[in-house]
Amino acid sequence: MFSSVFEYLNETKKQIDAHISDFLPTAHGNPEIDFLYRLMRDYPMRPGKRLRPALCFLTCEMFGGKTQDAIHTATALELLQSWLLIHDDIEDESILRRGEPCLHHQHGVPVAINVGDALHCKMWEMLNQNVSLLGYELSFQILSEFIQLSNRVVEGQHIELSWMREKRWDVSEEDYWMMCVQKTAWYTCITPCRLGALISSTVKPDQLAQFVQIGSDLGVAFQIQDDVLNLIGEEGTYGKEIAGDISEGKRTLMLIHLFRSCTQNESAILKKIMSKPRKEKTEVEVYDVLNLMKEYNSIQYAEQKSKQFAKKASDGFDQVASALPGEPAKQVFKNLIDFVIERQY
Repeated sequence: MFSSVFEYLNETKKQIDAHISDFLPTAHGNPEIDFLYRLMRDYPMRPGKRLRPALCFLTCEMFGGKTQDAIHTATALELLQSWLLIHDDIEDESILRRGEPCLHHQHGVPVAINVGDALHCKMWEMLNQNVSLLGYELSFQILSEFIQLSNRVVEGQHIELSWMREKRWDVSEEDYWMMCVQKTAWYTCITPCRLGALISSTVKPDQLAQFVQIGSDLGVAFQIQDDVLNLIGEEGTYGKEIAGDISEGKRTLMLIHLFRSCTQNESAILKKIMSKPRKEKTEVEVYDVLNLMKEYNSIQYAEQKSKQFAKKASDGFDQVASALPGEPAKQVFKNLIDFVIERQY
C-alpha cells in the first residue's frame, strides 16, 4: 500500500530539491556571504519526507490541476519548513536534526538565527515568482494563506514555550490538541492542502473550508506519531535524538497521560525531573521517565489516539474526494493518511 506513497514522496523530493538547488544562491565574491550561502543550503538539502510539498501537489492533482503550476508554492513550503526547524532547534536546545548536528551546534546560535532569517526571506522571494506563473490575483491568495499559517505557527510555538517557561504540568489533552493544530497542523497539512486546491482553480469555497478539519485531524495524528517516534524510534532511521522530548521538557500526549495515570509520589518525582533544565537532567532520569511511560501504557495510549485522528481525517477526506476528478492522486492521498501514523521517520 505504501509503495505508491514512497514513490510519490521520492518523486516530489527530486522536483523540490532540484528547484531549491537552482533557486538558492551558490557563490559570492565576499567570503563571509559565500559562507552564508553554503549554510543556507544545509537544512533544505538534508534528507526529509517532503510531506508538505507532496500534499500541495496531490491536492492540486485531485482537483484537476497541474503540479507544475504549484512548483513555486510547494518549494516555498519546504523553505518554510527549513527556517522554522532552524529556529525551533534553537528554542528547544535540540542536538540532532535529520541525523546530523543542528545548525546552532555547528556554528553557534547567532549564525543559525541569521541563516533561518535568510531562508525566511528566500521563502517570500520564491512566492513572488508565482506572479508570472499564476497571475496577481491567485498569487495574492497564496500569500494570504502563507500569512495565516505563519501567524498560527508562532502562536502555537508560543503556547508550548509558555508551558515550559511557566513550568505548567496541568496541561490537558484539549490544550495539547489546540497547540498541535496551531503549531503543526496549519503548516504541515491544512495550508499545503488548501494551497494545492487553490492553484487548481477549480475548488469551491465549501471544499476549501473542509480541508481545515481534514488537515487539523491529520496534523494532530502526525504530531502524536512524531512524539511517539521520539521515544521508540530507531536512531539510524528517526534522525533526531531519542527521548529528546523528555530531555527538553516537552508536554506530549504521553506525558499528559502519565501524569493522569501515575501515583502522587511518582507525579512529584516526575515534576522534579521534568522541571530541570536540559543540561541538568541525567540520562538515568530521562530513562526513568520513559520507563514510567511504558509501565503505564502511555505510549500505546498515544498511538491509539493518533489512529483515531487519522481515521477522522480519512472519513472527512472521503466526503470531499467523491466529487474530485483526480483518481490516482486521491488514492495516494488516502494511503498517505495511513503512512502518517505507520511511518518510522
